[in-house]
Amino acid sequence: MLKTANKFIQNGLVAIIMACSVTALLSSTSFSWVKIELLHIPIFFIISLVGSLMISEDVRTSFKKVLRFEKREDKRPIWEVGVGMIFFFVQIGLVEVFFRSLMVPDLGGMPLYIVFSFMNAFLATVIYEEIFYPSLLKQRNHHPVK
Repeated sequence: MLKTANKFIQNGLVAIIMACSVTALLSSTSFSWVKIELLHIPIFFIISLVGSLMISEDVRTSFKKVLRFEKREDKRPIWEVGVGMIFFFVQIGLVEVFFRSLMVPDLGGMPLYIVFSFMNAFLATVIYEEIFYPSLLKQRNHHPVK
């Protein structure tokens, strides 16, 4: 059950990343149809989110193949980086599409929303790992008898 929930959540977040990326990229163009909103949600975002949900599983598994995830002995480090990256880019994408006013403040030249997204992604990864990484939990609870 947790494995299915983990897969569903990751696919949903990957779809949000793709939809936010396409929407943010096209929102700065002169196409007026991209800027149509319904309840402050761009219609183009909704359409691209539906399309992204259809291909998010394939995108996620292709990344796992490229990074040779299944062939690694210790999958934890790459798993943590992957989940952390997903959380980071979801937050960046949401700011770029829905909260553009938060892109202005900076911290010594670094946009503040990137700093906060990085910190939040780190904390979210730690919490997510405690919930959804069962083999890690089994390793921690397994104490061999000598």
